[in-house]
Formats: sequence, structure tokens, C-alpha cells
Amino acid sequence: MTAFPAIRSLQFQILFFSISLQIIAGLANDPSSSKHENKAESHEVSSSSAGVKIVIVCLGLVAVVSFCFFLFKIWQKKKRQEQHARLLKLFEDDDELEVELGIRE
Repeated sequence: MTAFPAIRSLQFQILFFSISLQIIAGLANDPSSSKHENKAESHEVSSSSAGVKIVIVCLGLVAVVSFCFFLFKIWQKKKRQEQHARLLKLFEDDDELEVELGIRE
């Protein structure tokens, strides 16, 4: 049952990455820059700028994923501490309960 959230998270990451690449590809085909430069220089500039944009998007994705992982670990630690506190409270000596049950006087 825990495999389903992991699959959904992976699907979301793949979807986000593919949309980002489509946006970058759309930005790389800027017709206004080809008017001022010849085609060879324009192709080099657009391919290098597209490469830089892809690297920036990849670094951004890595940053977002690592931040989410960090937040998940903090949430997991907090949840574990709450469960531990609940367990300690469950097993601490409760004299009032023992008196009510007639175990102690």
C-alpha cells in the first residue's frame, strides 16, 4: 500500500520534468533573434542558451526534490517523537487508575 504514493510522486516528477522541457524548447525557438543575426550564429546561441536553461531547470528540480526530502525527514522525525511520547504516556505509572481498579489502595 505504501508503493502507490511513491509511484504517484515519481509520475508527478516525470510530468513536471517533461512539461519543463517543453517550455524550454518553446523558449529556445525565438524567431526575433534570427532577424538580427545570421542563421549559423543564431543556431549556436539558441542551442547554448537552451543548454544553459536545461541545466538551470535540472538544478532547480534537484533543489526542489532535495527540499521536499528534507521536509519529509523532519516530518517523519516529529511524528516518531509524538508516537514515542504517546507510548511513554501509555506505560507510565498511573496511581489513580490502579486505585480505581482496586489493584492498589
